Amino acid sequence: MNAAGLLLAAAILVPLIMAAACMSPGIRRHAPLLLAFAPIPALIAALFSPEGSFVLFPAPFRMTLLLDRPGAILLGGAALLWSAAGAFAAAYMGRKPATIRFAIWWLLTLAGSLGVFVVGDVVSFYLVYTLASLAAYGLIVHEQTASAHRAGVVYVVLALFSEAFLLLAFVMLAASHPDANPLIRDVVATLPASLLRNGIAALLILGFGLKMGLVPLHIWLPLAHPAAPMPASSVLSGVVVKAGVIGLIRFLPFEAGLPIWGSVLIAVGVVTAYYGVAIGVTQTRAKTILAYSTVSQMGLLAVLLGVGLDNADPAGTMFVAYYAVHHTLVKGALFLAVGILAATGGARLRPALLLTAILALSLGGMPLTSGALAKLATKPLLGYGILGDVMSLAGAGSTLLMLHFIVTVARDARQNPDMSAPPGQVLPWLVVAAASLIIPWSLYPAIAGESVQGLFQVEALWKLLWPMAVGWLAMLIVSRLPGLRGAVPEGDIVVLAKAGGAALDRLLLGVQQADAALRRWPVAGLGLLIIAALLAGTLMLGA
Repeated sequence: MNAAGLLLAAAILVPLIMAAACMSPGIRRHAPLLLAFAPIPALIAALFSPEGSFVLFPAPFRMTLLLDRPGAILLGGAALLWSAAGAFAAAYMGRKPATIRFAIWWLLTLAGSLGVFVVGDVVSFYLVYTLASLAAYGLIVHEQTASAHRAGVVYVVLALFSEAFLLLAFVMLAASHPDANPLIRDVVATLPASLLRNGIAALLILGFGLKMGLVPLHIWLPLAHPAAPMPASSVLSGVVVKAGVIGLIRFLPFEAGLPIWGSVLIAVGVVTAYYGVAIGVTQTRAKTILAYSTVSQMGLLAVLLGVGLDNADPAGTMFVAYYAVHHTLVKGALFLAVGILAATGGARLRPALLLTAILALSLGGMPLTSGALAKLATKPLLGYGILGDVMSLAGAGSTLLMLHFIVTVARDARQNPDMSAPPGQVLPWLVVAAASLIIPWSLYPAIAGESVQGLFQVEALWKLLWPMAVGWLAMLIVSRLPGLRGAVPEGDIVVLAKAGGAALDRLLLGVQQADAALRRWPVAGLGLLIIAALLAGTLMLGA
C-alpha cells in the first residue's frame, strides 16, 4: 500500500485505535485530549492524497478505499470540523467521569462518519455507515435527561430503519454480481438496466433520506440536536447528516440518470426546504432553530441531487459537495457559537454576537460569505426558471430563519453576567468560523469555473440581495405574530403520534435499562467490541 492508501486507512483506523487505547487507565484519564487529534490523518488525506483507489484488505475480505473530488471536499470539511469540535469538547466537557464514555462514543462516531467518505465497496460502506449511526446514539443521550433518552430512542429507531432499507438495497444491487463484495461503482453502473431499479432507488432514497433528515423522515434532528452536548450537536448537524448526502452521491447513477427518481428527490427537497423554515420560525430554543435550519438546507441538497439525477449530470455532484462543505463548516460554527454566547457577557458579547450573525446570515446568502458563493455556484444547476425562483425564495426563508435565530440567541444572552468563554472553546470556534469563509473562497474558481471577480458584478449581487430582502420583510411580519412562538413543539409530527405513546414509552424504558447496564462496564464492553474488530482486521490482513 502506498502513502496515500495509508493516509486513507489511518482516517478510519486512528480513531478506532484511540478508542481501544482508552482501555488503559493511564490513557483513559486523558481521553478528551485525543479528540482534536483523531481526525488529523483524514484532514491530511483530503489535502494531499491524489484521486484513485486503494485496497486495504485482500480478497475475500476486501476493503477498498476511494478518494474522488466530492469525497475529498466533504472529507476535508468534516475532518476540520471534527478536530475543532473535539478541541472544544475537551474544554467544554471537563474531566467528569462521564466524559470518558462520551469520548469513546465520539471516536467511534468519528471513525464511521469519516469512513463513509473514503470507502469504495458495498460491504465496507454499510459497516462504517452503521458504525456512525449507532455510535451517535451515545452522544445524543450523554446528558442522561428524559428528553435526551426520548431523543435517543427516536433516533436509534429511525437509524435502524435506515440501515434496514439500505441493507435490502445493497443486497438487491449486489445480487447480480459474482463478487461477494462488489465495488460501489460497479453495482451503480448496472442499476439503470436492472429490473429492480425502481425498488432499489426507492430504498436508497428512504435509507439515506432518513440520515439527511428529509421530510417526513426528519424528526430525529430537532429532538437530538437540542438534547446532545454542544460539541456533539455541532458534528451531528455539520457532519453526520452528510453520510446521507455522500450515500446518494455514491449509489445513485448520475451518469445514466433516473428521471423519475430525480423528480421525486426534487419534490421532496422543495417540501423539506420550506417545511424546515415554516416549523423553525415557531421554535423558541436556539439549538432547535438550527436543527430545523439543517432540515431546510438538506432539502436544498436533495433538490440539487435530484436535478443532477434527472439530467444525467454527474458534474452536479461537485456542486452538491461544495454546498455541503459550506453547510458543514457554517452550521458547525453556529452550534459552537451557541455555547460561546451562553458563556459570554458584558463588552465581549457584542463582537461574539456580530460574528454569529455573519455566520447565520451566510446561510441566507449574504454577499461575500460562503453562503453567497455556494448559492451562486449552484444557481446554473438549478436553472433560471420556476425551480430556480422557488429555491431562491427558499433562500429568503433561510434568511428569515437565521434572523429568528439571531434574535433568539441575543435575547438569551442579554442577561449574562460580565464574563468570557474559556479560550479552549473560543479558539476552536474561531478556527471553524474562519475556515467557513476561507475554504469556499479557495474552492470557488475550480467548482464554478469562473474567477471570483464575477461575484462583485451587479447581476450577481442582485441574485443574492433580493431573497435576503424578502427574508427581512418576512421577519418584520413574523415578529408581529407573538402567538407563533412555541406554536409547534420540537419534533413536530412525532407529537402527533402520541396515540402510540405507550409503546414508545415501553421501548424507552427498555433502552434506558440497557444503557444503564452498559454504563456499569462502559469501557470494558466497548473495548471488547473494538478488540474484536481489530482482531478481525488482523485475520483479514493475513488472508
